[in-house]
Amino acid sequence: MSRIKHALVVGGGIGGMSAAICLRRRGIDVRLVDLDPDWRVYGAGITITGPTLRAFRELGILDEIAAQAYTGHGIQICDMLGTPLKVVPTPVVGDGDLPGSGGVMRPALHAVLSRRTLESGARVSLGVTVDGLEQDGGGVAVRFSDGTSGRYDLVIGADGIFSRIRTLIFPGAPRPVFTGQCAWRLVVPRAPGIDRRHFFLGGPVKLGLNPVSDSEMYMFLLEPLAEPNRIEECDLHRGLAALMQGYGGVLEEIRGQLDEVSRIVRRPLEGFLLPAPWHAGRVVLIGDAAHPTTPQLASGAGMAVEDALVLAEELDQAESVAQALHRFMQRRYERCRLVVENSLRIGCLEQAKAPIEQQAALVETSLAALAQPI
Repeated sequence: MSRIKHALVVGGGIGGMSAAICLRRRGIDVRLVDLDPDWRVYGAGITITGPTLRAFRELGILDEIAAQAYTGHGIQICDMLGTPLKVVPTPVVGDGDLPGSGGVMRPALHAVLSRRTLESGARVSLGVTVDGLEQDGGGVAVRFSDGTSGRYDLVIGADGIFSRIRTLIFPGAPRPVFTGQCAWRLVVPRAPGIDRRHFFLGGPVKLGLNPVSDSEMYMFLLEPLAEPNRIEECDLHRGLAALMQGYGGVLEEIRGQLDEVSRIVRRPLEGFLLPAPWHAGRVVLIGDAAHPTTPQLASGAGMAVEDALVLAEELDQAESVAQALHRFMQRRYERCRLVVENSLRIGCLEQAKAPIEQQAALVETSLAALAQPI
């Protein structure tokens, strides 16, 4: 045991809450801080892969998530008119007792994780972030934005793609890079026949549909852009309709129903892989703070939960914090690198309008690799 008694988690997203839950199970006193005073969640639905469902099971939340989400198998590849072309199988994970994929609304996932975090006994402080860190051989002295301070055996930076903790411990670290695509997401009633993930390839943009519950699904559209731009919220439905021009089947029906109250979210895609190590002294980065990725492999949330699980395991088994963080990096770096690099590569193939078979093959091989034990 690395003798961690007091830990600070910075960031109340998926990775941060997962870390708090895992550490509390081991009897560690945990304080979690999040800059948002309302602890809100942004976005629409998210896709969850078999490995992510496995991570949810290890975290102890799978049954509760599955009750509110969609789970199934396979990815249906279609052309832009909606004609089915092939089904990409989702790999068997574990003993084959887990679905290969799924989808869930972000607010539903956040509600489960936030409740479990509070029930774990973690002390949650909202509207607070970290202003400064000072380390010595025995711990980390932390100055908070509200003027208070504290001392911890370990600090976990789970504060996202624009991580404050990353800036403090690695001031020269790379910054997120725009990948040449903007992601549009739209939540709509679930259409008959959408019983698994659907990709619509071969057109000017990539579109997909994913069920997220018995009654809802979300659509994503990846728009190629030289530089990110802003569209006023009142104009989002018109912009999305223009990009969907020429797509048939259920997509044509969705396009015809777009209006000012449609639930649309649009964000530029950014990502990068922080060079190893992701820790300095007793401060370590997890999730998007270390390896923010684009959504092509639907693995960002899963990687964050896995980070939390592995970090807690290594802290439990190692003789020192330094040894635990070294082992954490040994288990996490190559796996997260695969997700980031292959996601970015798939995005490049999409923008280059590469053959459908080439895009599907990279997705299939990547998912097979991620199905392996963590």
